[in-house]
Amino acid sequence: MKIIYNSKLLKIITFGIKWVSGITLYPFIILKNECINDKRIINHEKIHIAQQKELLLILFTIWYVIEFLIKFIIYRDGFKAYRNICFEGEAYENDKDLTYLEN
Repeated sequence: MKIIYNSKLLKIITFGIKWVSGITLYPFIILKNECINDKRIINHEKIHIAQQKELLLILFTIWYVIEFLIKFIIYRDGFKAYRNICFEGEAYENDKDLTYLEN
């Protein structure tokens, strides 16, 4: 796993979505420059690294995209759809617990 702090790269990858602070593209975590000391966001993205390893990257990506599309149809809101993806639920529920991945 390699953490890259590059706000411009993140903006390109996420098509300029302003509320995105980071993204995990195994084995990389790409974060906004200002997140360098944000342990919660770093832990959140590390949880996604573990999810991607567990499901193998391909299955994780397919599941994530399909679930997002279904939730987008249901909520008609990109942010709500994103927040209701099961992988995001696990990450948000546990990102404050810095020992979550160890346990």
